[in-house]
Amino acid sequence: MYLIADRLIIRPFRHADVKDIFAYCCQEDVGPHAGWKPICSEQETAAALCGWIAEGHRHALELKSTGRVIGHISINPDSEEGRSDTRELGAALNDDFHHQGYMSEAIQAVLNQLFGKENEVKIIWACCFKDNVDSRKMIERNGFHYMQDGLFHSISLNQDFPSREYRITRQEWLNQ
Repeated sequence: MYLIADRLIIRPFRHADVKDIFAYCCQEDVGPHAGWKPICSEQETAAALCGWIAEGHRHALELKSTGRVIGHISINPDSEEGRSDTRELGAALNDDFHHQGYMSEAIQAVLNQLFGKENEVKIIWACCFKDNVDSRKMIERNGFHYMQDGLFHSISLNQDFPSREYRITRQEWLNQ
């Protein structure tokens, strides 16, 4: 996937992105709010990046103005029922770029792509931890509707987190 938004390029990760990824993955609040431990070295980051490139679900959020990667957005297959018409979004953003509209810009570009005429996607889910108020507000601002509470088990943190699960359908997106 390669998308161009107002201020961002959403693209596959490259091995050259390792320093930028480390800059946000080592921040204390980024990983734990998404269910993973902060990454503590560039070597760990490089290993994680190899996995991300191989799986192909995470996409870099590159600032057009600087070429710097400031976060990522994941577009995952349906983990509950394996439906081909359903995707699940996940995201992480460098703390230095919070509250500036970057993640909403990325989400809107991804929704436009996934709900476009050439795609079969009909449902997109987004979840966040119950106590992550900023993520909850951002998800709601982007047209997702609360559906249910859930429980997320983080393997890397060895902890269960109460979560809130949101959904938007193609028809709801068209009606916006």
